[in-house]
Amino acid sequence: MIEVKPIHFEEGTAMAVTVYLPKTTLLAVTTDKGYIMCGALDVGLLNQKLASREILAGRAVGVKTIQELLDAPLESVTLTAEAKGITAGMIGKEAIRKMF
Repeated sequence: MIEVKPIHFEEGTAMAVTVYLPKTTLLAVTTDKGYIMCGALDVGLLNQKLASREILAGRAVGVKTIQELLDAPLESVTLTAEAKGITAGMIGKEAIRKMF
């Protein structure tokens, strides 16, 4: 099952996406410009193999709900995210606010 819900911020509306898979759940919160995601996101791949796409993204590990993803510090971010002022250790919802 896939669940998509809007999340409202002062800066705009993001979409929370939850994908329920056997034995795991994929979590993402996205704006039109970038996204944060659970530990399934491969930031190294985005920075190395897909660098030309300049993907604006961050990864939080150990999260099991959208709220945890928003409240958790990001474990890693893409180079494009760093260029926008988003850093590892930044709380997910603060990173999303910079993605509008």
